Amino acid sequence: MKIGNFSIQNGSRVFIIAELSANHNGSIETAIETIKAAKRAGADCIKFQTYTADTITIDCNKEDFFIKGTIWDGSNLHKLYQQAYTPWEWHEQLFKVAEDEGLVCFSSPFDKSAVDFLEKLNTPAYKIASFEITDIPLIEYVASKGKPIIISTGIAELEDIQLAVDTCRSVGNNQIALLKCTSSYPAPIDEANMIMVRDLGDRFNVISGLSDHTMGATVPIVATALGAKIIEKHFILDRGIGGPDASFSMNEKEFTEMVRLIREAEMSIGIIDYNLTEKQKKGRDFSRSLYFINDLKAGDTITDNDIRSIRPGFGLHPKYYNKIVGKKVKINKLFGDRVEFNDIIF
Repeated sequence: MKIGNFSIQNGSRVFIIAELSANHNGSIETAIETIKAAKRAGADCIKFQTYTADTITIDCNKEDFFIKGTIWDGSNLHKLYQQAYTPWEWHEQLFKVAEDEGLVCFSSPFDKSAVDFLEKLNTPAYKIASFEITDIPLIEYVASKGKPIIISTGIAELEDIQLAVDTCRSVGNNQIALLKCTSSYPAPIDEANMIMVRDLGDRFNVISGLSDHTMGATVPIVATALGAKIIEKHFILDRGIGGPDASFSMNEKEFTEMVRLIREAEMSIGIIDYNLTEKQKKGRDFSRSLYFINDLKAGDTITDNDIRSIRPGFGLHPKYYNKIVGKKVKINKLFGDRVEFNDIIF
């Protein structure tokens, strides 16, 4: 899978997405500064959300349309999305700012009109948000564009994920990534269930990763260790500016530290290789080996009391201990001499 100039595959480095979401707080200047801050923080990508209140819901005051059980308790859906959306007239300029900063830039569409709009901006990929994973007509339309499609699985059961993946493949799109996500805001760390990152990749034969709503960098680091190739985190200039997503978003300092730790985690994973580096081989100087601990004359028989397995590692391997005991020495040996084959009569 390739998004912009970034190749995402096993063995590649993690693709780190800074999610703008509603963190522009209604200001294009804030949005622009957030993009620049994301670049400074080490993100590879900035991601938007493309909807309007009227494309994502309807303006209705019936009970169904009021949020319960989240940080947005009591909010009317239409009013919340009216506050949170990124104006479509900003998109072209924001895409250009991201390009100038050297960031990959794409968005999450929430209906077909948003897809058509993003196509005109030559978006290099699409993201399906967790709550849209059941919108099969939308997924089919997005996948039909033939571009990489990243799908969050926050509210999905196994059959939902399978249907979404099958829908992409039914229109010939195999450029699929699945992100483990816990759709709580913020998400409790004990519900992160990062072992799913590996299972998503193996079970569906796709790139897997993480869309994270926990606080801090622990979960992204664990995800990296378990094979995540995409990590998405909400990003904000300063939580003090407020907004619907501020409470579970990372600021520049926190995001920078997360990126540093992810990159260190990547380096630490390494490859499966039982060969030692030259530095590691030098370390074998301090391993155990066989040494004489008594003076012996030529022809003397070696007993248990005459040799020991000790540091350093310049003598014979300790595995030869039982073969050496009971044999005679060819030449005089002194306390502290190495045990060597050429000095033993077999």
